[in-house]
Amino acid sequence: MPKKIMVIDDDPIIVSYLETLFQDNGYETCTASDGLQAMDVVQRERPDLITLDLEMPNEWGSRFYRKLSKDLELRKIPIIVITGLAGQHAVKDAVAYIHKPFDRDKLLGIVKQAIG
Repeated sequence: MPKKIMVIDDDPIIVSYLETLFQDNGYETCTASDGLQAMDVVQRERPDLITLDLEMPNEWGSRFYRKLSKDLELRKIPIIVITGLAGQHAVKDAVAYIHKPFDRDKLLGIVKQAIG
């Protein structure tokens, strides 16, 4: 059974690109466009890894992360922050921080290292 990656980003172009990239490399995907929607999806889908944008409408990625980290099971899911914001923000346990625009091969390398 393929590993599942959840893409959380409000930019539909980024979401589509990441879905295609991950699916072309043998992963299943699920998506959410903000932190509010993301909590419902992560509870339902139980992904193996999450890519998380920080700056989104309704609820920022850092707030979603704080909620996720309070759940004993869900907080074990590795997170890769993919953001246009400079610096590292409030996701202290992230596997990696990748800044937009990003290198697809670097991202895939981090994913493979995190979940195989």
